[in-house]
Amino acid sequence: MAEVLDPRVTAAAADQPAQKVVETPAVMLYTRLRKSPYFWKSRAHGVAAYSVYNHTYHPRHYGDPVGEYWALLNGVTIWDVGVERQLQISGPDAFDFTNMLIPRDLSKCAVGQCKYVFITAPDGGIINDPVLLRLDSDRFWLSLADSDVRLWAMGLAHAGGWDVDIAEVDVAPIQVQGPKSREVMVDLFGESILDVPYYYLRDYTLDGMDVVVSRTGYTAELGYEIYLYNASRDAGRLWDAVWQAGEPHGMRPIGPCHIRRIEAGMLSYGSDITLDTNPMEVGYDYKWMVDLEQEADFIGKDALKRVREQGVSRIMVGVEIDGEPLGTYNDGSMIERFGVLDADGSEVGSVTSACHSPRLERNIGLAMVPVELSALGTKVGIETPSGLRNGLVVEKPFVDPRKQTPKG
Repeated sequence: MAEVLDPRVTAAAADQPAQKVVETPAVMLYTRLRKSPYFWKSRAHGVAAYSVYNHTYHPRHYGDPVGEYWALLNGVTIWDVGVERQLQISGPDAFDFTNMLIPRDLSKCAVGQCKYVFITAPDGGIINDPVLLRLDSDRFWLSLADSDVRLWAMGLAHAGGWDVDIAEVDVAPIQVQGPKSREVMVDLFGESILDVPYYYLRDYTLDGMDVVVSRTGYTAELGYEIYLYNASRDAGRLWDAVWQAGEPHGMRPIGPCHIRRIEAGMLSYGSDITLDTNPMEVGYDYKWMVDLEQEADFIGKDALKRVREQGVSRIMVGVEIDGEPLGTYNDGSMIERFGVLDADGSEVGSVTSACHSPRLERNIGLAMVPVELSALGTKVGIETPSGLRNGLVVEKPFVDPRKQTPKG
């Protein structure tokens, strides 16, 4: 995640006239730093800090990250996640081309289903970790994390002569997350929303606005995402409709709740995963996120086969860190990674995400360490800005390892 930006600076910068605007039929307006279609609505709630994500201003938090965490656990929250650009891949070769981009076997993804996927480089490194939505047999959306996949996909399509159309479409999601999200969504869409399974999607029309609703989210809590067509036109209307439905249930606007996603062992692109990490190093095995037995080829397949044969030299683990509370991660408390030290005091790895968990009442994090230091109960040193602390390798996820909460 990009560094936290002072809202006095970012809000002022966001008000400046666009330096350059280019229009294309399927693409939203571009500026050097863009605004989410929900920018003005979310800002009206008092955003306290922004970051930049996919070249777009992203509400980081609204002044009380811990309060936002408890609202997510106990109530219902609304998130401006218009920064998750929707890359649409369509056309006669869309299935085969998309299947080539990802290590998962796309033949196991039905129309109307979503999948968490990696996009891998030739050496097996991770380019992005989007949620893939299969809207039709030959039309997919990649709900992108923070990297420029569109240019990568366009280059591959051109070089390979694929008959596909690749476009950033005028679609932007809102997340509605938390245990009371079900009641809000029923008020918006009716009882049929209860029939949408975990990681599936359904088309709806809400007050004349066409949307796709999926049972997904970056929380490991019960939740939904509402993907709005014609977002540059209708974003304000959708936000107001969701807010009106949510207010009776105590809805609260929040930013990305990194405390909760760290508790769940969920990865953040740019922090826990990058081009320099491969799926095996971050704990995703060959049966789920990487299918090396499928007939179809995919970019990075040969490299990941070699990784399987040779094994990895480092792996991501859960750690507990002693001492005073570290903060909430998205409050700027962890701009840089913390060093992991071995028994000799040599830096051998890094804590890639860490925070203080209010309900667990301890500091927790994700760390990339040498395999020989990955056994549960291994003691390590953690170099933090406040000094050296003791760390302990523990199981992850820290909470709800079988994800019963979001599936329930």
